[in-house]
Amino acid sequence: QVQLAGSGGGSVQVGGSLRLSCVASGDTYKTKCMAWFRQVPGKQREGIARINLENRRTGYGEYVQGRFTISQDNAKNTLYLEMNSLRVEDTAMYYCAAHPDPYYCGMIESDFPWWGQGTQVTVSS
Repeated sequence: QVQLAGSGGGSVQVGGSLRLSCVASGDTYKTKCMAWFRQVPGKQREGIARINLENRRTGYGEYVQGRFTISQDNAKNTLYLEMNSLRVEDTAMYYCAAHPDPYYCGMIESDFPWWGQGTQVTVSS
């Protein structure tokens, strides 16, 4: 099993920055694709960034492209999400997730069996 622990959320003003972290533990060798999702109450969870841990390729959702950067430090078993130029609409609960498939790394929620507990990001004007 893989355990994920997300952190780093908080309150920030429009235009500000935050960095989220997600520490993986347990059978971390199984994790081949990691991603960040976010969810607003009453809406579906949205995939916003992903990284293939085999080839290090990254991908982003259209609403965060150019503002957010996903990265992963193997030595620390930690996934990061650097968020810049934050907007009010970025307010959400942010979740990290991982799955064991090395051949496909998308942002479909049902593909991910392992999830962090969520960290709240609030952006105010």
